[in-house]
Amino acid sequence: MTIRQLAARLVVFLIVIWAAASLIFILPHLAPGRNPVRERLGQQAAGGGGRALGIEEVVAAFEREFGLDKPLWRQYVVFLGNTAQLDFGVSLALYPTKVSTLIWQALPWTLGLVGVSTLLAFVIGSLAGALLAWPGVPRFVHFIFPPLMVLSAVPYFLLGIALLFIFAFKWSWFPIGGGSPLTSFPEWSLAYVWQIVYHAVLPASAITLSGIGFWALGMRGMMVTIANEDYISLAEMRGLRPRRVFLQYGLRNALLPQITALGLALGFIVSGIILVEFIFRYPGIGSLLFKAISAFDYFLIYGVVFILIVGIALSTLVLDFIYPLLDPRIRYSKS
Repeated sequence: MTIRQLAARLVVFLIVIWAAASLIFILPHLAPGRNPVRERLGQQAAGGGGRALGIEEVVAAFEREFGLDKPLWRQYVVFLGNTAQLDFGVSLALYPTKVSTLIWQALPWTLGLVGVSTLLAFVIGSLAGALLAWPGVPRFVHFIFPPLMVLSAVPYFLLGIALLFIFAFKWSWFPIGGGSPLTSFPEWSLAYVWQIVYHAVLPASAITLSGIGFWALGMRGMMVTIANEDYISLAEMRGLRPRRVFLQYGLRNALLPQITALGLALGFIVSGIILVEFIFRYPGIGSLLFKAISAFDYFLIYGVVFILIVGIALSTLVLDFIYPLLDPRIRYSKS
């Protein structure tokens, strides 16, 4: 990849980020007369969580602090500048805690859960689909993996509810929810890491089991086509070991479309994680977004949505860069 092509992809990435930030700023202003600060304080007063007297004075103070009393174009410039610094203001529901603080506290939990679960589902599902389509594999493979493929039709959160009922409520093998015990203190120790892993088993299993079938179906379709290619027949005629033919000539060539599908499916994966984290009370980005929506915490919603968009765009950019490493036939530079 040349420097010009690298720069072009980075420019596209920045345009996507700018468009996402602009959309987040524009959408709330499409409804005339809506003021997030006034709405939130009014809801607190109506629900008994605040005083109705003096709301306008408090709203005016908030508007001065958040810059909502400035012209729209100036608000937009200030918003872009703050967003570039990942400064999304303060939370309306947890004032005066900054939105960035809440996001950075929740982000490592989601990265660990989503990263490990998605990687396991991708690897196991791709390998299962490749084995199901490859001739000569042991017979037991055709009995083990097909039931897992049925789970691809089950949404993450429904599978999570089923696992929660069976393994937490019925058998009490795993905790009901949370990221760690309530009595534990975060520390760098094997005992605390084990507690985190123990609490993440059920939500990770829901994501992994539901994703295995999706990746297996896609990989099986690709391997059925590749198994009949001429270079596979030539490799077998040369007397290469079956394992080498499967891994180097079959699996490697069928993997690239899977990588492309992984980049396109990231948005769906993230949207499914939100309900999974809420069901298991997992302290990640999904639970944080759900609580922000429930509390009408607009600034926290803007910050979380922007971070999710940046994460998906960044993951797609990384996948674009590693394509040539997976398939040497792909070259972004001119021959």
